[in-house]
Amino acid sequence: MDRVALRGLKARGHHGVFPREREEGQTFIVDLVLSLDARPAAADDDLTKTVHYGVVAEEVVEIVQGEPVDLIETLAERIAGACLKHEAVQQVEVTVHKPDAPITVPFDDVTITITRSRV
Repeated sequence: MDRVALRGLKARGHHGVFPREREEGQTFIVDLVLSLDARPAAADDDLTKTVHYGVVAEEVVEIVQGEPVDLIETLAERIAGACLKHEAVQQVEVTVHKPDAPITVPFDDVTITITRSRV
């Protein structure tokens, strides 16, 4: 499988279990690795035979900015599902970063990484 990676997609969302997270929101960062066969697109130099990563990026931002969820696990699942709707994408790895998570000790980042494939 070939891979298209998008790193550092940023959007403000209102996800979390605490009222403050829901009210104030925070920045979430998403990394994607989309697995596909790039040969057909490369052979014909044809965008329609691959995944349009600009469209995927816009969809991911819409999901992060959209309906709030309690868990970043749920957010990652929603993003993975949207990516797999693109015909060329056979597998996706999604990492959701929550760098401003409400933790009382010093930390750099909180992430969840999931991998999902077509059934």
